[in-house]
Amino acid sequence: MTAGVVVAAPRSGAGKTTVALGLMRAFARRGLAVQPFKCGPDYIDPAFHRVATGRPSYNLDGWAMGSDALTGLVEGHAADLAIAEGVMGLFDGIGGRGATADIAALLGWPVVLVLDVKGQTETAAAIALGCVKYRPDVAIAGVILNRVASARHLGLISPAFERIGLKLFGALSNDPRLTLPERHLGLVQAGETAGLEDRLDLLAKALEEQVDLDALLKSARPAGAGRAADSSAFIDPPGQRVALASDKAFSFMYPHLLEHWRVRGAEIRPFSPLADEAPASDADAVWLPGGYPELHAGVLASAGRFHAGLHACAGRGVPIHGECGGYMVLGQGIEDADGKRHAMTGLLALETSFARRSLHLGYRTARLDAACALGPAGTTVLGHEFHYASVLSAGDEALVECRDASGAVVAEAGAHRGPVSGTFFHAISKGRS
Repeated sequence: MTAGVVVAAPRSGAGKTTVALGLMRAFARRGLAVQPFKCGPDYIDPAFHRVATGRPSYNLDGWAMGSDALTGLVEGHAADLAIAEGVMGLFDGIGGRGATADIAALLGWPVVLVLDVKGQTETAAAIALGCVKYRPDVAIAGVILNRVASARHLGLISPAFERIGLKLFGALSNDPRLTLPERHLGLVQAGETAGLEDRLDLLAKALEEQVDLDALLKSARPAGAGRAADSSAFIDPPGQRVALASDKAFSFMYPHLLEHWRVRGAEIRPFSPLADEAPASDADAVWLPGGYPELHAGVLASAGRFHAGLHACAGRGVPIHGECGGYMVLGQGIEDADGKRHAMTGLLALETSFARRSLHLGYRTARLDAACALGPAGTTVLGHEFHYASVLSAGDEALVECRDASGAVVAEAGAHRGPVSGTFFHAISKGRS
């Protein structure tokens, strides 16, 4: 079984993505087959992982996936080394589930702890020691310091780690060239990041020069044994031939779902709405993932062949489903951040606005009130909602009864009309029976 490590931090924003990408690239440059993973429901980081390693990155979601599904995903993607990037702080979960620490404990992979030490010296060791002692089932292999100001700064920190007996793998200097550009949902997408290959090589070179990669590699441990991935854990393919919107406006698609659909015999037929492409004429299902449609609303509004193709599919009774951005594109119109309305496909009655920003964030448990591309009525779907759109109006029947991670009812209800459906949440898996 593949040996791996988990790159985590005590909080968000400490530099774990920078370190994870640098490590992935550095070990790939050594000729190792590096399998990346991302803890939690993130879409954007895995796209960077793929560029860094040349291999698809899979989400390991401790809230929405059972242990068999998680270990099955890991065992199904053998490599020389697995590197899993954590989410939020190491022990931060939702309702006692979904923490990066849970993934580390389940798989038996040790944690490489990233500490942002700007403005700190010995306190960094105290924080690390707290992480070491907080959960006995989570092993901390060692620490990489980030945003170290100078050699003198490092000299004030290092003795404290020697005293507590925790391995210091190395330290990254406070170099603005090692950061990646961000936008409101996280990093700017991999395909839109200028000079990404050069940036990744720069990260790798920094890690090669400032971190003991040999010691870190030796700390990796094989994943604990598990059964094969549970085929009932994930959403079934919505059709035999699935037309998948795929471009800069529609890029938020979980790799584990696409892989599951292919394993179940589905053919994935990508098409680009931004290039005014219609779904394949023989498609028996259409899927519009999330992404950034608001940034391309003008182009999407004028994509006549795309609009006509969707209407033709709906007219034939072909199931069409949109998630988040895809859901909004199935609606009547999108108001961009400047308040300009752009007409969308009109297959649903939804009107949304980015001029009136409202954060919607969190895990969702949804029970389908009607059959759709997500499954038959009564199916429970686990997913995640993350967007800033406001609903101006909605006139279709609700698709789901939806609750958050605490069990509280939330406003997200999705919509359906004939064969067309949509939700603001992105489906991750089926609910546990």
